[in-house]
Amino acid sequence: MIDVALVSVIRRWHLRDQMPIREIARRTGLSRNTVRKYLASACLEPVYPARKSPSKLDDYEETLTNWLFRESRRHRKQRRTVKQLYRDLLTLGYTGSYDRVAAFARQWRQDQQEARLLAAKRTYVPLEFAPGEAFQFDWSEDWVKINGVSTKLQIAHFKLSYSRAFFLRAYLTQSHEMLFDAHYHAFIAFGGIPERGIYDNMKTAVDKIGRGKQRQINKRFYAMVGHYLFEPDFCNPASGWEKGQIEKAVLDARHGLWYDPPPFNTLQDLNNWLQQRCRELWQEAAHPVLKSRSLAECLEDERPKLMSVPPAFDGFTEYAKRVSSTCLITFEHNRYSVPASFANRVISLRVYPQRLVIVAETQVVAEHERVFNRDKSTPGQTLFDWRHYLTVAQRKPGALRNGAPFLELPECFRQLRARLIKRPGGDREIVDILALVLLHDEQLVEQAVTLALEAGEPSKQHVLNCLSRLEAPERPRALTPPAALKLVTEPTADTARYDQLRSLRHEP
Repeated sequence: MIDVALVSVIRRWHLRDQMPIREIARRTGLSRNTVRKYLASACLEPVYPARKSPSKLDDYEETLTNWLFRESRRHRKQRRTVKQLYRDLLTLGYTGSYDRVAAFARQWRQDQQEARLLAAKRTYVPLEFAPGEAFQFDWSEDWVKINGVSTKLQIAHFKLSYSRAFFLRAYLTQSHEMLFDAHYHAFIAFGGIPERGIYDNMKTAVDKIGRGKQRQINKRFYAMVGHYLFEPDFCNPASGWEKGQIEKAVLDARHGLWYDPPPFNTLQDLNNWLQQRCRELWQEAAHPVLKSRSLAECLEDERPKLMSVPPAFDGFTEYAKRVSSTCLITFEHNRYSVPASFANRVISLRVYPQRLVIVAETQVVAEHERVFNRDKSTPGQTLFDWRHYLTVAQRKPGALRNGAPFLELPECFRQLRARLIKRPGGDREIVDILALVLLHDEQLVEQAVTLALEAGEPSKQHVLNCLSRLEAPERPRALTPPAALKLVTEPTADTARYDQLRSLRHEP
């Protein structure tokens, strides 16, 4: 360690008193080279050597370093853990603790990572985008209380690269149908579509990553891109700075919107709130570059450069499903009913964010509201449509008594069943009445049943009579002819005139 006081004296003797180096060396007992080194040194602060405490690992550091290099070159699944390396050191005579070995390995990895991140790789080129040129997209995970339950959500983030206007929409999964739906709502909120979209290499968009910018893009994702007519651009793997705007937007949302959100009754309520909050923040937030202008003002400048939004892309995910003998299909641990005519056959299931559409023979045969069930320990839900089972009930009317699908009948049908089921043949009569919904307007059938119940003695014929009267066309209104067409002497209904005519030929 340099003696700071001695250096100070040497510099004062030589620089202020003009004392020769030879004389300074004679007085201090130092060599002339040492004196020259002290005079050339600009550092007058005391520098202490790094403290190194002796450790039982000192004799094994070189061996452990070689082992860590060897393991770093192996495949991740074939690498030996630090605990295994510690056991190997014990066989060589190491008597220290595992914590010392783990700390050494941790510091070695950190040094290797810092060595790979050279100064050249830590520098970046600032990016600038033209109006309407690009948007950036990313997913994030956040928790919100919905219907009293803390729910894990997948949040789709969009950000226009010029105006920095952003948009968020929440979903329960990151599947294709959610991704497509998020794009449509974002484009509607922005008022148009930019020329390019910047993404990371998410599995719903990229099937395989090639060299450089080569990507095998998912066909369904490509169909969506072709519908909205923008160019997808994918970042290099593990290069989040290539879409730094959206990365920062995710972080800002986590510390802003998601810091203390209010509870919501439904997911739709949350998305309505997110859309409203985004629009409010466009007005409040200043542009990071054009600081005198808000995001909303910059967005107004960018909108003329955006392409108009076409009708929504039919963004469904399709699966082939076999219908069971009980007219049910299974999807995501839940069961949905299908018309009985398709039992034991393969149908096509089209999955949308909020609904399921069942297609057979190129026709939509059923539609259900989509149910999400994350608790796999429960048997899941079964969603019946009692109309799907009417053809079966016509062959087996006894199933009407305890059939699970018929527990959800409208109130008037349940009252009718309670009245007719006690009669002989009443179950078949009820089935015939229910089957009327297959041929007539269901609301009119319900009105006919209600009228029959109000009459006191409902029956199939009574319901048919009421239904025919409800479906009968409205009678035309009475005509009001003009005065010129009115008769001066209107005929009278007098049947006695016929008796007078008869009396001329026939005597009484």
